[in-house]
Amino acid sequence: MTLDEFVKVVANEFETTPVETFNAQTHFRELDEWSSLLALSVLSSIDDEFDIILTGGDIRKCTTIEDLYNIALNK
Repeated sequence: MTLDEFVKVVANEFETTPVETFNAQTHFRELDEWSSLLALSVLSSIDDEFDIILTGGDIRKCTTIEDLYNIALNK
């Protein structure tokens, strides 16, 4: 799992936010589209794509997609 692959998986869960908005430093929770339902979708996609189980608590600790990636690496 690379950081770029991880960013793509997260970005794919957003329906209305342009894909070019996303990079490792994107503050994903500050995007207008962000919601608790989207958080669940992101967690599910990470599990499906990388077989890594993250929690809502993990997301709450993060500011950027790279922060979430670093937590995923340690799981």
